[in-house]
Amino acid sequence: MSTDQITEKTDDPGEPSPLATVTGAVARAARRLPVTAIVLAALLVTGVVFETLWRSAPDAPWFEGVAYGVPALEGGRWWTVFAGPWFGMTPLQHVSLLVLVAVGIGVGEWRLGSARTALVAIGGQLIGVLGAFGVLVPGDAVGWEWATELSVVLDVGCSTAVIAVLAATTATLVSPWRLRARALLYGYVIVSFLFLGRLSDLTHLIAFAVFLLVGERFFSRTERGLRPRTRRETRLVVSAGMWFLAAVHVVVYFVPAEGPLGPTEADDVNLAGMLLSVLVAAVTAELLRRGYRVAWLVALVYALLTAVATLVVTVLVVTADFESLGAVTAGTGLLWTGEAVLLIAGRGAFGVRIRRRVTGSSVHSDEVIDRVRALIRRHGGSTMSWMITWQPMNYFFGPGAQAGGGPDGEPDAVDTGAPAAGVVGYRLHVGTVIALADPVAAPADRARLLTEFVDFAEAQAAVPCLFSVSAETADTMRAHGWRALQIAEDTIMDLPDLAFGGKKWQKIRSAMNKAEKNGTSFVSGLLREQPSAILGQVRQISEQWVGDKELPEMGFTLGTVEEALDDDVRIALAVDSGGVVQAALSWLPVYRGGAEGGVRGWTLDVMRKRNGPGANNMIEFLIARSALEFKDEGADFVSLSGAPLARSGDDDEVATLDRGLDLLGQALEPYYGFRSLHQFKAKFNPRIEPVYLCFRDEADLPRIGVAIGRAYLPGATTRQLAALARSGKSETIDA
Repeated sequence: MSTDQITEKTDDPGEPSPLATVTGAVARAARRLPVTAIVLAALLVTGVVFETLWRSAPDAPWFEGVAYGVPALEGGRWWTVFAGPWFGMTPLQHVSLLVLVAVGIGVGEWRLGSARTALVAIGGQLIGVLGAFGVLVPGDAVGWEWATELSVVLDVGCSTAVIAVLAATTATLVSPWRLRARALLYGYVIVSFLFLGRLSDLTHLIAFAVFLLVGERFFSRTERGLRPRTRRETRLVVSAGMWFLAAVHVVVYFVPAEGPLGPTEADDVNLAGMLLSVLVAAVTAELLRRGYRVAWLVALVYALLTAVATLVVTVLVVTADFESLGAVTAGTGLLWTGEAVLLIAGRGAFGVRIRRRVTGSSVHSDEVIDRVRALIRRHGGSTMSWMITWQPMNYFFGPGAQAGGGPDGEPDAVDTGAPAAGVVGYRLHVGTVIALADPVAAPADRARLLTEFVDFAEAQAAVPCLFSVSAETADTMRAHGWRALQIAEDTIMDLPDLAFGGKKWQKIRSAMNKAEKNGTSFVSGLLREQPSAILGQVRQISEQWVGDKELPEMGFTLGTVEEALDDDVRIALAVDSGGVVQAALSWLPVYRGGAEGGVRGWTLDVMRKRNGPGANNMIEFLIARSALEFKDEGADFVSLSGAPLARSGDDDEVATLDRGLDLLGQALEPYYGFRSLHQFKAKFNPRIEPVYLCFRDEADLPRIGVAIGRAYLPGATTRQLAALARSGKSETIDA
């Protein structure tokens, strides 16, 4: 006998339908972004009711009653400024407005909030349209042909409001995204204006310029300023600008048009000339990306000449009915003006020389850095010696170091009576030669190398000084009648007996236990070998850290992610269970030198952590784990490095420069936290080794002080340096 199976009905709901899922998502988005939802709904209603979703608005009888422009405002139809934004000129443009609003207004409302977004959108549309009226009416009056043509044009659409919202929203972004977003917007509005010159392009440009400044003034959160924050970001943006200009040359040649400055075609340029210009721009862009000074100079001179020529042509076009021809009137002038602004603002990022300045050696310029590295590995050095491999840096080689090297890259041996075989790395600022760290040479040759270096500097009528040298070098210079002034303290952790046991290490143990409990991984190795996603996060953390400062990125003895990419430099990363990098360190090698060779210690350089509670105590965790790893590898010590311009006590001997550096350190403290950093390192119970500045006599001190400040902040503007006077409280490593 068969039985029927009866399935009982239940009250459990099934999977929601796709329609219900979409409806729910739309409802949640509308609640979160009400301004965006209202604008989208209004555009949909007007598109259906007025049929602009399937027919062109200018063909409709009501068009002149809603379209804005000079004729509408002169005719007293002021309401068109408020009515026109709800339509598209064509069905395609109406649909594109829906997309622009969903993305542009949506992103703006997410970052700015509903009230601010509404104010910026309304204000941007009004200022753009009324600003265009203010440009076109006087332009038409003086006979500007382009202005005369646009003075009879009517337009509709709310894209100007979207541009205003996006421009204001960029102020809420953090580095490097704020600069990149602004560069993209600038590129779009300026190219559209110069090469298309429509009424909407003019309103876009006005709205972008106004609300970029409005956003910077009222909506900036952690960062302020329009300039790039890091040397790498400066180089990338300037290089991208050159590539962009090269692309514009191609477009202008093959697709000529009529812009506000006249025809964009270059009648005096043939195909070969255009290709040559593109090739030169491409080569210059690559050299700028690498930071070469000569490329910066060439690009700046050409940009300024083009900008001046464009200004002259613009005046002639507007005032004298001049018919402009050639590349100058192709609209590239304003693009070159923007490039010139970036070049001038970021001048400190371009210090690499194609032929590095080398004294006392016949080594080819391309091999200089390799020779310096070889000498450091051969002779060893101080905890800061590896920093002389950073660029821009000049080198003084003891004459004995110019002998040819063997196949392993090491210099050949020299006679014992020959001049010292070694190198001194130095920077030259305001007529002052600043030698960095101890001389790199055999112990018996170091005093002689210093004497030769001082003779070289004085032969150039420059003021010599030695910066961040050890007590041994300071004693050597005192024996020659020089003065030595302690300017910092190197904090050293000896590794052979390191165990993190006892009460004095309790905070460090707590940080390590917390990290392990949260599933944080310790990653070490070479930064260059890390996956691209990890490297991108490290760059992002570093650039956000720099973006929080009102001053540009410092240099000289403070490295960046670019220096951390060196194959001799080790990195340490704290990566949480979700794969997010919470903190990053880099360690510079300290070579032992001599017959034994190898690395005897490591110096802490880059130290960055992500904003937020997840990164608390991650720096302590990374330093402790790195120290244990280096101990297992046989290293003798790690140096937590000396915080520049920071010391734990006062000397009885206080000279003019000592007071000056102390004031500079106090002024920089709110921005870079040198003294807070010095206090942070005390958690690791280090021993202290003094770091000195050596100089001839007190008469040199004023110039030396200025030179050291310029070495640390080569790209700082007068306004930024003046801001040093406004000191405040600085943040410690972990909140």
